[in-house]
Amino acid sequence: MAKRVLLIEDEPNIIEAISFILSRDGWTVHTHADGETAMTKVRATPPDLIILDVMLPGRSGFDILRDLRADPETQATPVMMLTARGQAKDRELATRLGASQFMTKPFSNAKVRDTVRALMDA
Repeated sequence: MAKRVLLIEDEPNIIEAISFILSRDGWTVHTHADGETAMTKVRATPPDLIILDVMLPGRSGFDILRDLRADPETQATPVMMLTARGQAKDRELATRLGASQFMTKPFSNAKVRDTVRALMDA
């Protein structure tokens, strides 16, 4: 059975690119574009890994990450944060909140694939 990734991202081009990369690598990719309802989606279909954008409509990825780490059902789920803003303070906050990995946009297809593989092998 394929591993499931939940991509929480609101940019259609990013959704399409990551879905293509990971589907081709054997993953089942579910997507969600709203920060406000992201935790409901996570709980409805628990993924093996979450790719989470920082800037989302409704709620920030940092707020969602905080909720993920506070919930016993999702606290150990690997989370890769994505952001167009790669400042050190964003990276430090993501690390402090419990992100497994932090990646800035734009990214290479190979880097996304390799990072997801590494997170699942960890």
